[in-house]
Amino acid sequence: MIYDAIIVGAGACGLMCGVQAAKNGKKILVLEKNEKAGAKILISGGGRCNYTNLYTTVDNFISADREFSQSVFSQWSVDDTVAFFKRNGIVGKEKTLGQLFPISNKAKDVVAVFLNLLRKYGGRLETNANVTQVSKKGDLFALKYEWNGLEHTLESRKVVMASGGLPIKKLGASDFSLRVAREFGLDLIETAPALVPLTITGKDHPWFADLAGNTVFSEVSVGTVRFKENILFTHWGLSGPAILQISSYWRIGEPIVINLLPGDSIADIIAKERSQGGKRLLLHVLQDHFTRKLAEALGKYLPLDKKIASMSKVEAKLVASTIHKFTIKPAGDKGYDKAEVMRGGVATHELDSQSLESKKVKGLFFGGECVDMTGWLGGYNFQWAWASGYAIGNRI
Repeated sequence: MIYDAIIVGAGACGLMCGVQAAKNGKKILVLEKNEKAGAKILISGGGRCNYTNLYTTVDNFISADREFSQSVFSQWSVDDTVAFFKRNGIVGKEKTLGQLFPISNKAKDVVAVFLNLLRKYGGRLETNANVTQVSKKGDLFALKYEWNGLEHTLESRKVVMASGGLPIKKLGASDFSLRVAREFGLDLIETAPALVPLTITGKDHPWFADLAGNTVFSEVSVGTVRFKENILFTHWGLSGPAILQISSYWRIGEPIVINLLPGDSIADIIAKERSQGGKRLLLHVLQDHFTRKLAEALGKYLPLDKKIASMSKVEAKLVASTIHKFTIKPAGDKGYDKAEVMRGGVATHELDSQSLESKKVKGLFFGGECVDMTGWLGGYNFQWAWASGYAIGNRI
């Protein structure tokens, strides 16, 4: 049997691609190395699946050419995603910052939509099928894959690489799509973990570790890029939404600046305290805004036992710089096993912007996480996966 298309990977992109192609009457096969389809969908959002973001634009992505995504999103918008899931029984609810979750809070409902549609349209899905090689001879592709301890070979007119990126190994993550791209001579953008916790080592480590479990709403910045969300102190350093967001832009050796009190001016707070007599200690003023644990920990940098009235101008400036420009130099990150996504991947200049077909290899497509298009935290990467899967599915 010769398939119209074989899709490698039953993640968000692969499933959407398979459904769309099967709906168009194509003879397709989706091969998934895991026991179940949609492994990363099932664990996303703590098992609830933040399946899109209502405010998605190209500005929410990191890429050597993020404008490349515009032609893909013009084919499948956020409104299309919302309507698609609604037609299939999933109503969304917005949590924060445009993040949309199923009202059922069950990621398995999202996966079930695609499995039901694949069956409805006659698409075929094989799990526990580990593809090991993709080659091309003439107009046909040959795929070798392992299933039930045996090696099998299949032929197809087209191949879609949708096997994801390097996070998370226990979910079957691999660099297979990247290896296939290299073997066919496609350029890659250097890859790295993204949306990942950051580590602090050396003399500063104990201070952070002692604060493990404490969260604070902050503005975190690297250069001109900044995010306002919670940060979380951990035993190894820092995590939380703001840190995960900034990690995609951070590079080793760069400082990260944290405004621990973005909604207020500590200078104005101190001035108001002075106008009221300034009898309170700095510690007690800080406890109005931070947990006691964090306020006390700031004693490493600040004169907490001083009354506001007796603080010098130099000390007041030190308080302001510490609170609003708390600067750290992370040692590194927690790697692919703790990363939400991969940064980098198949270079967009290698792909047609409408179909995501390789310009060099006719019939070979790349979609989802393996492409150099990395979204922010909050449903953006799913939107890219659905959109790229849809675009490819309409052209195979």
